[in-house]
Amino acid sequence: MVFSGLPFLFFFLPLTLAAYFLVPLKFKKVVLLIFSIIFYAWGEPVYVLLMLLSIAVNFAMALFAYQKKLPLIIAIVYNLAMLGVFKYAGLFLTTISNLTGIYISDPGLELPIGISFYTFQAMSYVIDVYRGDVKATKNPIDFGAYLSMFPQLIAGPIVRYKTIEKELKDPAISIENFSYGISRFVVGLGKKVLLANSIGRVWTQISHVGKDDLSMATAWIGIAAFTLQIYFDFSGYSDMAIGMGRMLGFSFLENFDHPYESKSITEFWRRWHMSLGTWFREYVYYPLGGSKKGQGRQLFNIFIVWMLTGFWHGASWNFLLWGVYYAVLLFIEKLWLLKKLEKAPKALSTIYTLFFVALGWAVFSWQDIWDVQGFFASMAGFGGRGIADPSTFYFIRSYVILFVIAAVGSTTLPKRLWGRLTKNAAVPLYIFEAAVCVLSVACLVSDTYNPFLYFRF
Repeated sequence: MVFSGLPFLFFFLPLTLAAYFLVPLKFKKVVLLIFSIIFYAWGEPVYVLLMLLSIAVNFAMALFAYQKKLPLIIAIVYNLAMLGVFKYAGLFLTTISNLTGIYISDPGLELPIGISFYTFQAMSYVIDVYRGDVKATKNPIDFGAYLSMFPQLIAGPIVRYKTIEKELKDPAISIENFSYGISRFVVGLGKKVLLANSIGRVWTQISHVGKDDLSMATAWIGIAAFTLQIYFDFSGYSDMAIGMGRMLGFSFLENFDHPYESKSITEFWRRWHMSLGTWFREYVYYPLGGSKKGQGRQLFNIFIVWMLTGFWHGASWNFLLWGVYYAVLLFIEKLWLLKKLEKAPKALSTIYTLFFVALGWAVFSWQDIWDVQGFFASMAGFGGRGIADPSTFYFIRSYVILFVIAAVGSTTLPKRLWGRLTKNAAVPLYIFEAAVCVLSVACLVSDTYNPFLYFRF
């Protein structure tokens, strides 16, 4: 994977904006398409052909898809086949080999960046055309710009065509939108570089320690770090994508709504990665019948959705386990617990939610089932180092302030406090954003540690 991430984006974004705003309105989509393809080709010089093929196939099938099942089926089969070959072939072949004892070599195909995101966008478009929710565009530039749009191409949010259909024809370009876009981009940049990267170092250090050498407290510090890292990493990228989209005149829907303030697992999944939740609800859960065919069928539908949600995240059985884990929790809430949580004190229900979310991230964070098992043993105090050890106190001394800042930053408290401070003056906001931008760029220049967790999905 050659994609160089944020440093390249800082070079690429000003060039794109300059070209985009210099050309007349009728050429803006062409510029956006060309620069988006260049952006993807920079990171995936070979797999850009896969992106272009996806544009061609889905555009062509959508032209004939309105209330016609054959082109719809062809598009869905093609898109799922691309995911199956490039994302899951290695896992399936290895599993068959292990079960049968017959050696089957892993083809070793590298996962194309963002394939899960743009494939789901393509399918949503063709399905919406089939349903009559949108009309198929006859302009391949429109569809190409939609599917390859670089701000959200790599890691979402998943944008439905009907959300930006009007803006593809007439982008909402204004000083207000551009200003908001810059502000949102900087906030996301700070989340990613200053918080996610910093707290991610804690998880990196702890996850590289042998499972038998972790104390219970250190394991919990590690999963707390990962819990915060993945939130700031992914929500930070979503903020940047929304900000870049707004600069270009496009309004993407929100992808996160302070999920760690949720009072139940049900609420958590309404606030986390909302575009993915919407996709599975619209294109899997409702077509299966949703909650309209009785409680038993509803629970079955939830189980199917969560198996698929888990598997969407990666070609590893631990992701399937993670999906089943959440299906079971949602079953429990639907059948018994949800009404009790609604009546419980907010602090208690939030602690309950965070506890089980953290356990879920402990499953999610590893790609091997045995690693999951070993880490859970450490979290339960069976890792061989007892309740705490010297490393526990090292992490507490070194990172307690960072943990407090990140924990508070994941709530609505900073937003509410900042709203009061800047109620009558915008100048402090500009100073704050400038400081965040300068610090983030300085960190990017001086540090090679800059992972994006969701690039591998």
